[in-house]
Amino acid sequence: MLDFSKTFERYEALVSEADKIFRAMQEAHEDCVRCEIYCCDCCYAVFDVTLIESVYINYHFNKLLTRRERRPILRRAEKADREFYQIKQELQKMYLRKGKSPDEVFFYLAQERVSCPLLNGEKLCDLYARRPITCRVYGIPTSIGGKAHICAESGFKEGTSYPTVNLDRMNDRLLELSEALLQEIGSKRSKINMSLVPVSSALMTTYDEKYFLA
Repeated sequence: MLDFSKTFERYEALVSEADKIFRAMQEAHEDCVRCEIYCCDCCYAVFDVTLIESVYINYHFNKLLTRRERRPILRRAEKADREFYQIKQELQKMYLRKGKSPDEVFFYLAQERVSCPLLNGEKLCDLYARRPITCRVYGIPTSIGGKAHICAESGFKEGTSYPTVNLDRMNDRLLELSEALLQEIGSKRSKINMSLVPVSSALMTTYDEKYFLA
């Protein structure tokens, strides 16, 4: 059985950093950070996760939940994956056929909504303690490609200056951890350290010796 423990520890240290940043922003802007139980706006956001997060989520999904608990989540994952595929097909058309600018493509993506398969009928996350970093910083100002973004449900105002979480820098660190994970298990498939997939795919993939070492 593959052992990811060392890289998981490094990833969890990065998670702790992200949580610390969120708490600091929440304390400094208590009136603007409106995340609370049953608020699930972030659970419909369209985004991918890096290899390290994919493997981490998958590992704990199979470890912490029973087969009976996993079954309805996997059904939701199949549905979400189909929706993600359709969105990515449209993104490809926008890039290659319609000549849309990166800003136009990003705006389209920001408007799309897909329910995360981990969001249950009670509007709670079935794997909340192991959720990705993107979920952990949702609700406070972030920046991608030098452009700031805020949660529509928050009290942060467009055009006002706030400290932001640099998601490009965070993503670089996640990619470094993805490479470290491959080195830890001796995988020769170096190109997959750059792979990005939605949470739905991460849940359905079998990250075993065949996947990494074949």
